[in-house]
Amino acid sequence: MKIFQRFVILAMLIAFLALAFTGIVKFPETQKYTFFVYNYILASDLSRIHDWSGIILAALIIIHLIINRDWFAEFLNSGYKIPGKISKIFFVAVIVFLIGLGIFYFNKLGGNKSPIQLASAEVAEYKGERLDSINDFRENSIKGVQYVDRKSYNLEITGLVNNPAKYSYEDVLKLQLYQKVVQLNCVEGWSAKILWEGVLARDLIKNLGIKPEAKTVIFYAYDGYSTSFPLDYVLDNDIIMAYKMNGVELPPERGFPFELVAEQKWGYKWIKWITKIELSDDVNYKGFWESRGYNNNGDLSGSKFETN
Repeated sequence: MKIFQRFVILAMLIAFLALAFTGIVKFPETQKYTFFVYNYILASDLSRIHDWSGIILAALIIIHLIINRDWFAEFLNSGYKIPGKISKIFFVAVIVFLIGLGIFYFNKLGGNKSPIQLASAEVAEYKGERLDSINDFRENSIKGVQYVDRKSYNLEITGLVNNPAKYSYEDVLKLQLYQKVVQLNCVEGWSAKILWEGVLARDLIKNLGIKPEAKTVIFYAYDGYSTSFPLDYVLDNDIIMAYKMNGVELPPERGFPFELVAEQKWGYKWIKWITKIELSDDVNYKGFWESRGYNNNGDLSGSKFETN
């Protein structure tokens, strides 16, 4: 029993030191010249260690009092020794209570909380340049708005690459992100200038080993839509595959999870709901609208329609 008592006392000392140390360095001003814990431990993790140290210390103090129940009984002025059976029941009850308290703390107070969804705040101006609104776009997709599940989403990159790959939504966003203001011009006569944010299309394919015969990049959408570009257009330009517009995550109407910001191209080349990128040697591939008479290049400076 004495060995166990010594172990409890040692554990109490360790818990106390942990509680005291984490309590001191929780405040950034106290580590300005001495402690640099935040360089190695997240503030949230430090607070969690501090709180758990306090709970453990409290549990050890109660265990210590129970072990020394003769002194505990005298302290309570009970006038008699606490029977062993009662102390054991009390001990078990305390342990169950502390475990329950710990579970409650982790789930409700100390654990990671799901974020509360607030209304999006759209950016209206960027570096002094007035932006159009997300609501300025017209819905003209071939099958209406598509709703893509974030958890099951995969971006497949296939075709003439040495290492075909599949990326989850989170995997794509691990790449370097970029921002750029680009105006979308629709052949219907309207336009919208937006701050786009996302990854560069070339970053998704350049490290997969592009085969020499690859000449064309074909993008496919969730609704069956497709369009294509010369490989050089994707590799030589900063073409963003956007997941945000005006600082707001793409809504389903605008192509969540990704829309291609095909700058200097007509709007029908700005494919939404991208699910697949294929590298091909077919320089004559025609997407949905291109196969229906629209110019395959889609250049703003050129004709909107094929002139054969």
